[in-house]
Amino acid sequence: MYRSAFDSDRGLGRMVPSAGRGAAWLARLTGGQKVAGSNPAGPTMRGAAGERSPASSAVWTVPNLISLARIASIPVFWWLIVRPRTTTAGLVLYVVVAGTDWIDGAIARRTGQVSALGQVLDPVADRLAIGAVLVALVIRGVLPLWIALSILLRDVAVLIVGALLLAGRKTRLDVRFLGKAATFMLMGAIPGIAWGNLGLPFGEVTLAAGWIAFVVGIIEYYITAVVYLADIRVAIARS
Repeated sequence: MYRSAFDSDRGLGRMVPSAGRGAAWLARLTGGQKVAGSNPAGPTMRGAAGERSPASSAVWTVPNLISLARIASIPVFWWLIVRPRTTTAGLVLYVVVAGTDWIDGAIARRTGQVSALGQVLDPVADRLAIGAVLVALVIRGVLPLWIALSILLRDVAVLIVGALLLAGRKTRLDVRFLGKAATFMLMGAIPGIAWGNLGLPFGEVTLAAGWIAFVVGIIEYYITAVVYLADIRVAIARS
């Protein structure tokens, strides 16, 4: 059974093996096929009318600067969290950093500043921030180790596979909406659980909300990982 590897508006008829009904359903759930190919035009973005247009090669854009600022703040909140006297300040700073997760992408789309660098920088900033706060909170003793491992192992696997595809086949896996939603849920769940375990004000509320967000987010996280596997099959077949 075969299907087109591209949406109909891309005007290409190349056929690749289907990833199966389950993967197709998951792809629809998560926003459709999101494999950026290795065509000469390079990375692409959707314009207002839905057409695909090249992402820019610009580096010093506002969205990229926001992503870089998020990355630069990581050692700061990590250092604050691991020190008992400043753990609360570190958590607050992390929440501020996590809250900017959607800002850079929104600005890029609204102002036409989508860049090839930004398409890589944004998810990398997310992964680094989550990884750093998980390690810091485990060291501080306010987050179970198994929570950190359940997130980090999946992230490491996706990053390694994505890097290999980019280096070996010049193919990049675009971030899916469900993946961003899962990241957002986990970014809220982690400080919520830690805040409650620290016994801070409204800790019982944040602890309960944090566990709910974690369960929802981790399920979405691994569903997206399965869809990425289907994307990888398509990317390999295309290349």
